[in-house]
Amino acid sequence: MRFDEFQEFRRRQLGAAPPLLDAAETNLYRALAPMRPEAPAGTHTVYRCDLARAWLRRFELPQEWSRHAMVCRGVRHGLGVVFRWLRTVQARLWLPGDVYPVYFDLARAAGLAPASYPTLPAPALPTSPADDRPEYLLLANPSKPLGRYLSEAECDAVISWLRESPHRHLLIDSVYELGAPFAAGTRRLLDTGRAVLLHSVTKGWLWPQTFGVVLLGPAQAELAEAFRADPPTPDQLRLADRLLTGHGDLPRLVVDELAARAERLFTRLPDEVLGAIPAETRTCPGNYFFPVGIPAQTLHREYGVLAVPVGVFGESRWPGSVLTSLADAFGPTAADEAESGPR
Repeated sequence: MRFDEFQEFRRRQLGAAPPLLDAAETNLYRALAPMRPEAPAGTHTVYRCDLARAWLRRFELPQEWSRHAMVCRGVRHGLGVVFRWLRTVQARLWLPGDVYPVYFDLARAAGLAPASYPTLPAPALPTSPADDRPEYLLLANPSKPLGRYLSEAECDAVISWLRESPHRHLLIDSVYELGAPFAAGTRRLLDTGRAVLLHSVTKGWLWPQTFGVVLLGPAQAELAEAFRADPPTPDQLRLADRLLTGHGDLPRLVVDELAARAERLFTRLPDEVLGAIPAETRTCPGNYFFPVGIPAQTLHREYGVLAVPVGVFGESRWPGSVLTSLADAFGPTAADEAESGPR
């Protein structure tokens, strides 16, 4: 079931009787709209190099990396630029098949024919032998809808995959990283010298497709000019400056709000369903996706819970589904009303 098909299915189900517990909202920006900062009204000039250094400081990365920190309009834009370059160097590309269908749309638009690997219920890296072509593996850390960071053992496996060939590299989508500095696993992968890191203000500051940074590795140095030739607009740069310098605490507040919503979800779930959610996803900061090894149809029929079928995220053989904590029922207004009782 595609995402748009599921949205129509969800709309019909929520309007039917008996009422379902809506654990299938996926729009973070709609759920947290009151927290989103306003765009600045000024016309002052903001320079990309200053924003790159501010981003590096926030994530406690070396300032000398600024010449490799390419300012862009977000992870989608950054991936589009990278994918077009991968086509020119005839690279092989591996994408997670059950994370984000847009990955495949961007890759195919760039003329690539990506292969896939699964991440649910746990990442399973490709086992095809390496050849002389450049080979890139895209992974997300933290990974959604897996709902957690890569474990130490999983990072070990990724590093082993890299060591099998000098032509292998990583693309790390860290858009769901709301803390600073980056997670230890992400830093380990960066330290290999063979990773490209992509980050943006999309989740932590609730401004999608506005501003991001692509941290290039030595093997991608020639990509710098492509990013310099396709920058964010002056308005987007001013907004990024406002977010990074004037709203630096917002990602922590987003984490706190998402934790509160998750707890409200957990209190509404039947014990059998709650017990099927992996513990590490329930404690991952800023998480609002919770994979559960129960089919969406079973959750609907037997427990009155509306979940997201895993196929909405891409092709998967895993029989489970995904719960989310973004619906209005788990928001602060609903919680206040529940505590106050009937009037």
